[in-house]
Amino acid sequence: MNQFVEHEPYADAFFAAIVENSSDAIVGKTLEGVVISWNAAATRIFGYSAEEIIGQSIRKLIPMERQDEEDRILAAIRAGRRVPSLETQRIRKDGAVVDVAITVSPVRDRHGNIVAASKIARDITERLAIRRQLDARESEFRVMADNISQLAWIAGPDGQLTWYNRRWYEYTGTTFEQMQGSGWQAVQRPDLADGVTARYMDCIERGVQWEDTFPLLGADGEYRWFLSRAVPIRDEAGKVTQWFGTNTDITERLDAQRRIELLLMEVNHRSRNLLAVVQSVVRQTVAGGGDVVERLEQRIAGLSANQDLLVERSWADVPVREIVDAQLKFLGDDSERVTASGPNLMITPSAAEPIAMAIHEMATNAIKYGSLSVPEGRAAIEWTIDRQPPAAEPVFRISWRESGGPTVCVPEREGFGGRIIRDVPRAKLRGEVAIDYAPQGFRWSLSCPAAHVTA
Repeated sequence: MNQFVEHEPYADAFFAAIVENSSDAIVGKTLEGVVISWNAAATRIFGYSAEEIIGQSIRKLIPMERQDEEDRILAAIRAGRRVPSLETQRIRKDGAVVDVAITVSPVRDRHGNIVAASKIARDITERLAIRRQLDARESEFRVMADNISQLAWIAGPDGQLTWYNRRWYEYTGTTFEQMQGSGWQAVQRPDLADGVTARYMDCIERGVQWEDTFPLLGADGEYRWFLSRAVPIRDEAGKVTQWFGTNTDITERLDAQRRIELLLMEVNHRSRNLLAVVQSVVRQTVAGGGDVVERLEQRIAGLSANQDLLVERSWADVPVREIVDAQLKFLGDDSERVTASGPNLMITPSAAEPIAMAIHEMATNAIKYGSLSVPEGRAAIEWTIDRQPPAAEPVFRISWRESGGPTVCVPEREGFGGRIIRDVPRAKLRGEVAIDYAPQGFRWSLSCPAAHVTA
């Protein structure tokens, strides 16, 4: 302070130099708004020279729709209050609008009386243009981030989450207050949360990309599986400034993979079973003698027809009627002499195989030796689910009855065909098989728990 006093003769020049060389407009005005001082920066910003504007009202620079701003400013100054930075617009001499940030302070005389106002105006046109660009970029980012299919988020360099997109809140039903920082652990499955967090923080500490797969709890109370990733965002020096992460719902993909795996296992299992059946068919057919080639071709054709039907159904449940139709197709026009009746019943692929083999075997015997070997002969296939007492549980029943054919004789020995219609269904379906070589027509029936044939 003493140094300032010693140089007091230079104070006015010193302050005048500061004002004149300032990059901001510094304007003095009376309490009525009349300009009384005007520096070079004011001329550069507003276009008026000091000679043109001093003695004029400052309102000359103010757009009509903003005149009330000056009223409030002058009222504040008269009350001795400083007007903090106000972003507004003013009019240049050439009519162009300029964006400015103004600060107005009261000027007091040596007695403390408010006698004028000092206004500092800074041209913020470029700054606002940059801000608008940033706002536009931020708006574009939010539109993109909020409308992508993934959940997205941003974390600080320490891994604590600072932002989530709209998809996150829609899926989880949470708020930012609940999720900020490490709050996202609340929507992880409790038995997996510690492991997920440990792997995440390990990548954060090492500054490497993080990737993991784990379930997240939805607003509906159900967990869905997500592939989660986070990549580090670095500055020019290579320092991690933040992390950008996404969670991609892969529940359907995982379900599809599991279904494919199960299907492949099922196909492998059934292929092995089918090969075993073919081997048995070949072995027993050859051992039975006779027209080996023809019988073998017929039996394999029956197996093939059943496989085609199951493949068309993608190894899902198949209607009994379609099984019957597929096995009788080789009869050609003679199939019209076979009636098939029963409810629209779906049975499993494992049940379809022994039933199809039995029907094909009986149809083959009927066309060669039984009722279908003569024009007037007939055959009937019937199936049902018996839910009547005394059965403790529903029972599936299917039967084959022949009529109008040659007199039936009990075979002297049982061949492989007998095993197909009796032993195979009995073993695979854990049911009971009844065979009756009645003179008026061959009869066969199978009964087993409905749970063994239906899904």
